[in-house]
Amino acid sequence: MKTTMYIDNEKFVAGMTMKDTAEFEMNNMALHVCNNSEKIVENRKKLAASLGLELEDFVCSCQTHSANFHRVTAADKGCGSVRQDAAIPDTDALYTYEPNVLLSSFSADCVPVLFFNEKNGLVGAVHSGWQGTIKEITLKLFEHLKQAEQCSPTDFHVQLGAALSQERFEVDEDVYSKFKDLGYAEDLMYYNEATGKYHIDNQLTVKRQCELAGIPPEQINIDRTCTFESPDGFSYRQDKKSGRHLSFIMKKQPG
Repeated sequence: MKTTMYIDNEKFVAGMTMKDTAEFEMNNMALHVCNNSEKIVENRKKLAASLGLELEDFVCSCQTHSANFHRVTAADKGCGSVRQDAAIPDTDALYTYEPNVLLSSFSADCVPVLFFNEKNGLVGAVHSGWQGTIKEITLKLFEHLKQAEQCSPTDFHVQLGAALSQERFEVDEDVYSKFKDLGYAEDLMYYNEATGKYHIDNQLTVKRQCELAGIPPEQINIDRTCTFESPDGFSYRQDKKSGRHLSFIMKKQPG
């Protein structure tokens, strides 16, 4: 099973599953877009086993390109792990202090945001497609964590997962205008006169949102793998029936 591991130390583990022709449905991890849900559950079980976990340790949400987030407690363990209708509803970001709870984010071109707080052990996973980015889901979540959870932004470390590249993310003026209205993304876009399309770097826009929240740039890492160009990527732009990557992060049980 192809998995890009971003973090694996004594405190945290984080990574992103990739397309793999040797697995069921090419290692699709999403129950909301699949041919056979039982095969997806088998893929998830294989991932769980590789991490020394059970499927009941996963927490999944029903992503709706919202700016909604949810604080995960021990009572949420297993939500959406084997049934889509049991996922946390209408939520695109999860965070928790609980150990041995794997937070999940599903994507095929959208930007997965994985983060941990080295001081208090909080971890989180965000799904930021372009709609989530213009709704500033990542910035709003970090502002919430600063206010409600008394987190210092300098204690956060962020990993942005593989996503659609700027070269492949071409849009019309309506989407360009929404990014321009953010007020801080104009230098992350360009216009292609030959096609009449705008090209936006969604990853760098999300990175800038992290920086606006006060996270030091050197504590933000980006996987620049393009989900469209890479043979290991699921891309909705390329194939509307594509599977989904699962980006995950977990605080390990101490001891």
